[in-house]
Amino acid sequence: MGTEHAHPNPQAHDHHDEHGASHGSMREYVVGFLLSVVLTAIPFWLVMSGAIPDKQTTALVIMAFAVVQIVVHMIYFLHMNTKSENGWTVMALIFTIVLVIITLSGSLWVMFHLNTNMMPMSVHDMGQLP
Repeated sequence: MGTEHAHPNPQAHDHHDEHGASHGSMREYVVGFLLSVVLTAIPFWLVMSGAIPDKQTTALVIMAFAVVQIVVHMIYFLHMNTKSENGWTVMALIFTIVLVIITLSGSLWVMFHLNTNMMPMSVHDMGQLP
């Protein structure tokens, strides 16, 4: 017999399953949680304190924090990377992003042009409504 030690589960030390998906460690979950809390607390403080007087700038900053938080969730909680499941998770993410962009831009385009396509009404016409 050799000096090799047989491990009952040879993949137990890998933190990967047969598809290459990472399962994460307690440290990764704690780091992801702390980043999520910070990325939520900062925009909350910005709104509640009025630190940025311009509402549009505040909204843009909050959206930037939201995008960063989405990335944090994908990395630390969903374990998405280019290696897991031979890159199919990233392809599914790209497809989802394209669909969301098409849906949002189409909805915004319709809402923006809705007023132009409505029939004009005067104050006199509105008085005759039931």
